[in-house]
Amino acid sequence: MATQLFINGEFVDPLQGQTIDVINPADETVFAQIAAATAEDADLAVQAARRSFDSGVWRNKSAQERGAVLRKVTELIMANIDAIAELEVKDNGKPLPEARWDIEDAAFCFTYYAGLAEQMAAAPDEEIDVGEPRFHSKVVRDPLGVVAAIVPWNFPLLMAVWKVAPALAAGCSIVLKPSELCSLSCVELAKIIHQAGVPDGVFNLLTGYGPDAGAPLSEHPLVDKVAFTGSVPTGSRIMQAAAKDVRTVSLELGGKSPFIIFDDCDIEKAVEWIMFGIFWNQGQVCSATSRVLVHEEIFESLVVRLCIEAEKITIGNGLDDGVLLGPLVSEGQYRKVLGFIEGAAAEGIEPVFGGERPAGMETGYFLEPTIFADVPTDATIWKEEIFGPVVCVNKFSSEEEAVRLANDSEFGLGGAVMSDDLARCDRVARALRSGIIWVNCSQPTFTQAPWGGYKKSGIGRELGRWGLENYFEVKQITSFDKDGHWGWYIK
Repeated sequence: MATQLFINGEFVDPLQGQTIDVINPADETVFAQIAAATAEDADLAVQAARRSFDSGVWRNKSAQERGAVLRKVTELIMANIDAIAELEVKDNGKPLPEARWDIEDAAFCFTYYAGLAEQMAAAPDEEIDVGEPRFHSKVVRDPLGVVAAIVPWNFPLLMAVWKVAPALAAGCSIVLKPSELCSLSCVELAKIIHQAGVPDGVFNLLTGYGPDAGAPLSEHPLVDKVAFTGSVPTGSRIMQAAAKDVRTVSLELGGKSPFIIFDDCDIEKAVEWIMFGIFWNQGQVCSATSRVLVHEEIFESLVVRLCIEAEKITIGNGLDDGVLLGPLVSEGQYRKVLGFIEGAAAEGIEPVFGGERPAGMETGYFLEPTIFADVPTDATIWKEEIFGPVVCVNKFSSEEEAVRLANDSEFGLGGAVMSDDLARCDRVARALRSGIIWVNCSQPTFTQAPWGGYKKSGIGRELGRWGLENYFEVKQITSFDKDGHWGWYIK
């Protein structure tokens, strides 16, 4: 039995009746099929979203009314967390504790944005002093319109919710397109949103391949905004398509984030955060701190400790107890990551640990945690995003050199610094050209704080109030004193 699309409040089969196999990356078996949408289905979904938005069935509700529905979504997600988490593991491969963490975060997102929208609605309109007493000017916010949300496979439900929750809270209508590699938790989200009482047509779900469903969605003339998380090349194509109709876009793209570690920090703590920064979700994290810069005084000892601890990581099916490193998401991703390792070998660069399929695991897309040391800074593995459990460690001698090496990247999503000297941490954090900086840690993410990058890592910010503001248009309303006389033409 294949899943269906969700369009205009109903689960429906795709018009061409095609499906895509869903493969469990831990054992390479097909355990489900998803509906494969095409341009015709995308048009139906956008038309439904357009009608729902223009009718005002959702946007004209008060923030309190929308908030009550979103809080019901939170309740329903939490009531089904065990089933959704297990589905996420089978679909994506990540360990079960990570999946549960993601889904709890997704549930909280709906409650958070419900409250934020209510606060915004309760606040008075912003008054503008225009310097002319006969005029009164204020700023109000309007829901932006129809949103096309296209999300990746690494955090299937969470990345979707980062867009869906604020868009719904703002009063927008939305069409969600998850990755064809991991769509099942988003199908469950569609069921929950419908059950919670979101009106027909306000939320729609298209599953399928990017060129067949995602591209027609992002190019549809009735879409007001495209919110995309994914690769730089796809983000660039979306920008080009949006330019034709001068459509709003927000893009969260790739990364090659640096982690600077000074010699005054605790090496054990540093190793823990290095591992969390690169092996969480098998390194399939856009902000993963995959370029580690270590002060030369502790470089050798830190690399030794890192290899020792990496060897202790339990690798296996994400549903098994104690597993901390699951399989990569797909055969294609597995081969891509292996290609980087093989390419490094061709350049004369060999890992100091890992780099191979774990012994005894002949089935599944498993890869050992992989550590490279003393990597040339012009090497492909140092410069390009690998999106796997692969970390490169280099040394530095001064703070200035560390910052220079860290900023020498076309990306600017995340970055981290570790030192017991907090003044130095603050100085380095401000110097790093990235949108997200961690001090004495790496990767913790909070719904309340902005998320997004510099340079090729994207445009705009998600999460926090910035994430909600993404889905409003700002309108100026200026009025003239009704008892006044302008007197330009008529004296």
